[in-house]
Amino acid sequence: MIVAFEKKKPVGCGCFKEYDNETVEIKRMFVTPDYRGRKISRLILEELERWAKELGYSKAILETGSKQSEAIGLYQKSGYARIENYGQYKDFPNSLCFEKPISTTK
Repeated sequence: MIVAFEKKKPVGCGCFKEYDNETVEIKRMFVTPDYRGRKISRLILEELERWAKELGYSKAILETGSKQSEAIGLYQKSGYARIENYGQYKDFPNSLCFEKPISTTK
């Protein structure tokens, strides 16, 4: 888990879990409302990708809600591409799934 702080106050977080031997699933991305729009979520996402790459993973996937326009924009600007819904999200039409290569080999 990554936690972003502003003067010892937690203002954002994100984590990942292994999806398979080559892939992590980005989870629990959140920035408190007062700190949104300051690129904190982008920094958290970049750090999660860097960490996963250091551990040898080659791809990141994630899910967000279709009404989460800010999150969708963040993921698209960060190089994530839409994919078919995976796993537990397959039968949820309001879920949008994305993936991004983060390194070449594990």
